[in-house]
Parts: sequence; C-alpha cells; structure tokens
Amino acid sequence: MEGQFWKGKRVVVTGGSGFLGSALVDRLKRVGADDVIVPRRRQYDLVRETDVDRMYRDLRPDVLFHLAATVGGIGANRENPGRFLYENAIMGLHVIHYGHLYGTGKLVVAGTICAYPKFTPVPFREEDLWNGYPEETNAPYGLAKKLLLVQCQAYRQQYGTNAIYLLPVNLYGPRDNFDPASSHVIPALIRKFVEAKERGEEEVVVWGTGTATREFLYVDDAAVGMELAARRYDGEEPVNLGMGAEISIRDLAELIGRLTGYEGRLTFDPTKPDGQPRRQLDTRRAADRFGFRARTRLEDGLRATIAWYLQQRESTAGTGAVRPAAPSPA
Repeated sequence: MEGQFWKGKRVVVTGGSGFLGSALVDRLKRVGADDVIVPRRRQYDLVRETDVDRMYRDLRPDVLFHLAATVGGIGANRENPGRFLYENAIMGLHVIHYGHLYGTGKLVVAGTICAYPKFTPVPFREEDLWNGYPEETNAPYGLAKKLLLVQCQAYRQQYGTNAIYLLPVNLYGPRDNFDPASSHVIPALIRKFVEAKERGEEEVVVWGTGTATREFLYVDDAAVGMELAARRYDGEEPVNLGMGAEISIRDLAELIGRLTGYEGRLTFDPTKPDGQPRRQLDTRRAADRFGFRARTRLEDGLRATIAWYLQQRESTAGTGAVRPAAPSPA
C-alpha cells in the first residue's frame, strides 16, 4: 500500500520548492507521506560541504530525493558552462556522499536528458548513455549530472548504498519558470505568444530551424514516476522518465500559437542553435521496473500550463512578475 510504505518515514526533498520538487512534495503528501521536509538554500547551501553535512545531521532523512540543480535553457547553458558544471557536480557529490555516511535508507537522484550523446539513436535507450559526447551547448551540465550516476553505482558497489538514478525528459506544466533569461522552450514560447498577441505583433521569432525534436513530460506525471521509483525500484541501472513521443519545435510552436490564440506569423532564426537534433525516450524500463506510464497528453498539459500562466499574470498585474517555482537550488 502507498501510505504504508511512507508511514513513519522522514522524507527530504532538495530543490523541493522548485518546479519538479513542489510537484513531488504534493504527490508525496497525497500518497501518505506525513513528514516531508524541504531544506532551503538560506539554511543549507548544498554547494558547501559543511552545509550538506549539517543538513543530514539536522534532518536525518530515511529517504532523500536530490532534485536541487542549477538549470536553464540553451542560452543560459551557453552563458554559464563553468557554473552549471561545478554547482551541479559538487552538490550531487556532497549529497550522495553524506547520504552514505549518515546511512540514509534510500537516495533518489534526478539526472538529466542532456546527459545523452548528441547523436543518440531514437528512441533513447539507457544503454546508450555512454556512446558519445553530449550536445555541446549543454554538455557541461549533462556531464556533471551523469557523474552522479557513476557515483550512485560506485557507492552501491562499495558501500551498499541504495541510490537510484532517474532521467526525466524535458518537463513542463504549471509553476514552470517563465523568466526569458533562463526558461526552457515551452514556457519561453508561451510567454512569447501571449505577449505578441497582447501587443498586436505580426511576427514571433523562434530560435533555431524548427526541425529539432523534443519529448515533453508533464510535471505532475514526472512526480508520480519519481515517487513510484522511490517505492518500488532498488536497481543500479538508470531509468528514463518520459512520454515516449517526440514533436518538432516547429510543430510545438504552431500548437502553442494556436492554443494561445496568436494569429500572426511564425518565423525561425537559424543563426541560433537548435541544441540536440532529436529527443525521444524508450520508456519501457520505467514501465517494467516500477509500473510508470505517463498519462497527460501534450495538448492537455499545454492548456493547463497556459491557463496557469495567464492566471498568474492577471494576479500579479502591475508588479511586472510572474512568480514561478524557483529554478535554482533551494
């Protein structure tokens, strides 16, 4: 039973105030976890080893989800390669190491789809993770996160640490980050189309050629997958979390334009990078190992995300800001 598994367990979610983290905290509470703690950066800066040690000493988790990350879209990755590599690697190394030292019963580590090689055959199978170098614009971030897979497996082998590693595909949904300086493609496009419609602009320009494909997973589905994995999976193999379907950026932009009611032209800027050419996951391992299958259709999830964004803009009218869940370490 769901509730029986979580009964009496203290659960810590790093990054729990962020986009995926807040959805996961909601999911955990719905399935019976009644002792869920979200450490904040002002209390515990995970880049600092002493803070990580103190976090474990203070909180003593039975299960820890490591979701805290320094993240952003293609532009942010290009501008911050050193920061993205260092902060993501060092946070994960500290969190997993001290999880071992304090005897935490289960560590659930979120990786990234950016860890896959640039030209991974579609659909991406977990066995292909090491068959090439990641796409250059986000390679430092992807490699930092992939290092944590090696650490999980090494600590399992040497110390018996029960650390599992999940690879969620591109996420989207309510409470996403809509800041144009750091947002990913779906919130960036939603904001572009909404603002262009309001201003009566005749054209929206999208980065790249529009031919690259992406797979998207609704954030609430991702939270379900992570909770199921924590409860049912104890293996050393990495596991994809996704829908198992891809869409081109052109088709995605046209769909978002239609759903937002924008009627102007859509053009593409080929001087901007496309990123990885294609992304679509093989999701059979998640289904086989812990029974996870995504449920939310892309169009339905986009409608919910657009509705949330419009509601937030209305509620913050005059303040100049939509307040999403934090995209950076919490």
